[in-house]
Amino acid sequence: MTMIKTMYRAVYGMTFFLLILSNTVRAQEFNLVNKSSTMTVQGTSSLHDWEIDAEEQSGKIVFNDLEAAEIGQCQVQVVAESLKSGKSSMDKNTYKALNTKKYKRIYFELAEVKESTRKGDGSYAVSAMGDLTISGVKKRIPLQFFLQIDGDKITLTGEKSLKMTDFKVEPPTALLGTITTGDEVTIKFTTVFQ
Repeated sequence: MTMIKTMYRAVYGMTFFLLILSNTVRAQEFNLVNKSSTMTVQGTSSLHDWEIDAEEQSGKIVFNDLEAAEIGQCQVQVVAESLKSGKSSMDKNTYKALNTKKYKRIYFELAEVKESTRKGDGSYAVSAMGDLTISGVKKRIPLQFFLQIDGDKITLTGEKSLKMTDFKVEPPTALLGTITTGDEVTIKFTTVFQ
């Protein structure tokens, strides 16, 4: 009887250890590769359309199950003053509108994946909800993007339109208010993790 109990405990212990090990092996984390990632904010003004690029991004994506493309976490941060248009006056107006002296970063954190549809060749169409924080104002937003898994390289691509005033950001103006920007902007991103 004692030997059976000992064997039972050994089998139970080994099964428990293998379950923990398999979960550890399955969960995989990838870090954002800044030099391969792009994020562009596009907008309009009373003079012409404009765009501004994010030059400093960081973040990570964690999969509960990589083979099933089951995302557990995804976070992206942008250094607010790394937004560059190529025109210093426009950049200054942007930083003033975003209050970058107080709010140094823009944050996005995935809250939940609503649906993930396999498209073939490691590609998935993902519908999700996430928390976007701009100038200290956090809003939960819907987001659709494509996820591409290629070995140890993960790429998210998509775009999202939003209103600056939803985040209490006054659309920037120039030349004593004679040039005004539109409230709606579109963020286009290709985010690479490895």
